[in-house]
Amino acid sequence: MCESCTPFLWVAMMFLKVNGRTRDVANEWCDESLLWVLREHLGLAGAKFGCGAGVCGACTVLLDGKAARSCLFAAREVESVEITTIEGLSISGSLHPVQRAWLEESVSQCGYCQAGQIMSAVALLQSNPNPTDREIDAALDGNLCRCGTQQRIRSAIHTAAKLARGGA
Repeated sequence: MCESCTPFLWVAMMFLKVNGRTRDVANEWCDESLLWVLREHLGLAGAKFGCGAGVCGACTVLLDGKAARSCLFAAREVESVEITTIEGLSISGSLHPVQRAWLEESVSQCGYCQAGQIMSAVALLQSNPNPTDREIDAALDGNLCRCGTQQRIRSAIHTAAKLARGGA
């Protein structure tokens, strides 16, 4: 090879399925947490960094439809998993029933925990379309809210369940 030629640098890639799209992620990100890859590499900032230890729920996303703390997974661990973030809930500009219910019930205050709360609520309603208050409390137990909106969150989940069933 001549000295003036620049050798081709091959950068290995991994692929993540995020919000219905396959996204290329350079292997240099493979050991970073899924949370940081979503936020810093893919520009999906809905999941928030809260505790970094999976305790607060601010970083909750869906992995194959189940609520999971994105700060606890290295990106390489979820390469073959369908990842859904808060940004992926709206379909063709229409809000997901949980998002609509959040607005109708005026849940948000500071908003920091809301994406995680919403993602946990979506996972709950996918597995249990008509949860009781006790089931809601159990499903969202790991999502911390310091503003004290738990009553409105519970009410919004009941409203979302109604909306998903076609109720007004």
